[in-house]
Amino acid sequence: MWKMFIGAFITIFLAELGDKTQIAIFTMSAKEKSFLPVFLGASIAMTLSTLIVALIGSAAGNVIPEKVTRYVAGAVFIIFGALMLWGKV
Repeated sequence: MWKMFIGAFITIFLAELGDKTQIAIFTMSAKEKSFLPVFLGASIAMTLSTLIVALIGSAAGNVIPEKVTRYVAGAVFIIFGALMLWGKV
């Protein structure tokens, strides 16, 4: 359990550094006198969106084999990368 916790933490923490979400939060915080409303709003939103995805992933993990999930995730990642290169996204 702790291995998965640490892996998820490190993966998400590093992936989010400099992400568009952080840039948006930076911009909102710069406009606000207190950072607290922005911090709380962003934290709750990120927590809820992560909860939804974790619940869906947990349910899907009971039905879809892990190998299929990895292949589909990889294909979606490649497709979005190609679309971004071609300026479609």
